[in-house]
Amino acid sequence: MEINLNRVDYIQVGVTSQKTMRLLPALGKKATQKVAVADHDGILTCFGMKKGEAVPVFKTLPGQKIARMDLGGAAGTPQEKIFVCSGSQVRGFTKKGKQFLTFEANLTESINAMHVSGADLFVCASYIYNHYCDCKDQNYYLSGDKINDIICLSSENGTCLVPVLACQDRVLRVLQGSELAYDIEVPGPPSVLELYDKDGGEELICGTTDGNIGLVQIGECSAATKWEIDNDKKKGGILCIDTYDIMGDGVNDILVGRDDGTVEVYGFDSANEPTLRFEHVLSESVTSIQGGCVGKESYDEVLTATYTGWVTGLTTEPQKAEAGPGDEVRMSKEIQSKVEALRAELEQLQVKVKQGREQYQQTSQSSTAVSAVPVFSINDKFTLCQDDASYNLTLEVQTAIDNLLLQSDVPIDLLDVDKNSAVVSFSECDSEQPNGNFLLATYRCQANTTRLELKVRSIEGQYGTLQAYITPRLQPKTCQVRQYQIKPLSLHQRTHSIDQERPMNRLSLVGQFSFAEIHSWVVFCLPEVPEKTPAGESITFYFHNTFLGTQLEATYCKGEGHFKSDNISTISILSDVLSKEATKKKINLNNSYDINDESVSHTLKMIHPKLEYQLLLARKVQLIDALKELQVHEGNADFLIPEYRNILDESANLLEEYKKQPAHLERLYGMITDLFIDKFKFKGQNVKTKVSSLLEILDNYDLNSLLDFFNEA
Repeated sequence: MEINLNRVDYIQVGVTSQKTMRLLPALGKKATQKVAVADHDGILTCFGMKKGEAVPVFKTLPGQKIARMDLGGAAGTPQEKIFVCSGSQVRGFTKKGKQFLTFEANLTESINAMHVSGADLFVCASYIYNHYCDCKDQNYYLSGDKINDIICLSSENGTCLVPVLACQDRVLRVLQGSELAYDIEVPGPPSVLELYDKDGGEELICGTTDGNIGLVQIGECSAATKWEIDNDKKKGGILCIDTYDIMGDGVNDILVGRDDGTVEVYGFDSANEPTLRFEHVLSESVTSIQGGCVGKESYDEVLTATYTGWVTGLTTEPQKAEAGPGDEVRMSKEIQSKVEALRAELEQLQVKVKQGREQYQQTSQSSTAVSAVPVFSINDKFTLCQDDASYNLTLEVQTAIDNLLLQSDVPIDLLDVDKNSAVVSFSECDSEQPNGNFLLATYRCQANTTRLELKVRSIEGQYGTLQAYITPRLQPKTCQVRQYQIKPLSLHQRTHSIDQERPMNRLSLVGQFSFAEIHSWVVFCLPEVPEKTPAGESITFYFHNTFLGTQLEATYCKGEGHFKSDNISTISILSDVLSKEATKKKINLNNSYDINDESVSHTLKMIHPKLEYQLLLARKVQLIDALKELQVHEGNADFLIPEYRNILDESANLLEEYKKQPAHLERLYGMITDLFIDKFKFKGQNVKTKVSSLLEILDNYDLNSLLDFFNEA
């Protein structure tokens, strides 16, 4: 059973944050609902629809950026009071716009997540959770990693609320008072939580930054995942979720908004498994999603708010009304008057723009003119993608992008992105100069492009800064620069456990350094490590390499650090970088190593399938032109052996795959070369003169020959 929804744009407010648009409860069963939406200008807007027009109910004065919104009210009454948080302050408004609450949470950081239930207020800053009841402090918890969202469930007997925190380290933390009851691992960093049943229950839906969705049942002592929807089609990360019976079958459907603008509706099949029923793509990220009735009574819809502040409905109301013969004239007149009103409004706006331009020209040429740089908002994300060991750089601007310049002082590859329609051009770089460039690329965007998605792949051991210079289509011309750190072990990702049976190499550091100092060095080396120094006297982090599948364990405390990996190159990079960082602080380090020779053959065997595949792909691509020439010469390909005919049939896919992975083979050659040099470096031998012999073996690759070379060298 599919569903047909039609798009209707209602109003545009300022730039919005995640979960800052809500539908107020309806007064009647089929009545339309009011919409409350808050933006970065600090304005809370409430509007309703009347005869197809958005009619304001109230609008607050501008102020500090509003980060979150929630609805509340006394238990058992309609939840129609609006709560918004700005900085560390929470304000409450009635449905008519009267402010009845101003509460200062006295947090050192801004609130980024909030949940309201009756007299209970739950707020979270980056690492801090606070629970207030009637504005009095109740509970407090310091999280081990950044908190992205919070939701509260009713306990089994309904006597108390159970807060659940979505944390950046791929964990949901279930609290009891001020203590951690237990935690649950999820497949990716959780970005949003939503109750499956708004009337209560123990089930919540979790969306992750890498686009997965799951239903988790929270018990008293443990949790269970009931189902998961994998992001097989590589869509954007989840920003917002809601549950609403849009299909009208008596079962709540799941409404999902993603950061690439995709809006999805999932229904349930006969086996109670979620199934995609509807999909629509907006041009910018969807920050809030709600199910309800807004445009016309009795017609349900999916209401969304986007990053630049557009409030858009996907309604079940048919766009073309089925009018009888007598209604045709009335319908055409209604539409005609609407079009005329829009034309008049457009002409007025054009006159205003013309006057504004003339006024700007006059003031800019006067002797007392002061240059004013237009301010624009950028929403950016730089995240490691586990599937192809690359970094996704997403840039979203509130106005159209003119061009983007990428500059890097470290070697990186730009990978093809299907969604990207911008024209890219490369400039020559002189990487030999001090602070030289390894990459200078310019993206020229098509008109009305507000969102760009790029993919880059780095080389472990080479670290520096990637800079993005974003120039929008604004006058006067202005540009903003964003910086992204390429870390020494940039392809490592946090995990919660590793295989202890693998052959491991060990690095131990001893020195006069504090816990905070060694933690800052680990933050510098590895991604996904919280910047805040962990509570307690020591910490252990686990990582796995998304490209090779090797692993790393980091355990450290004041004056001591121990690192274990099944890849010698990882230990070598850590040793070099940590020594440099300690030298900068004038701290003497005593390094000791325990190298396991078995780990070398283990790592080579992990590289083997990737290398074999890439060599085969490269050989097939080399044959394509010659085979096509033979096919043209002979008139057909029937005379070719099946293997060659298959290469011709798959030529388009092979070329596309090869194009998407530039320098993949060179990357693998480089890793094997580094492994060879690092193995003998720890033995005090310099084998750089033997690298040419190693490359010869790789060109005529055979795993056993390679293993023999490593053992004999």
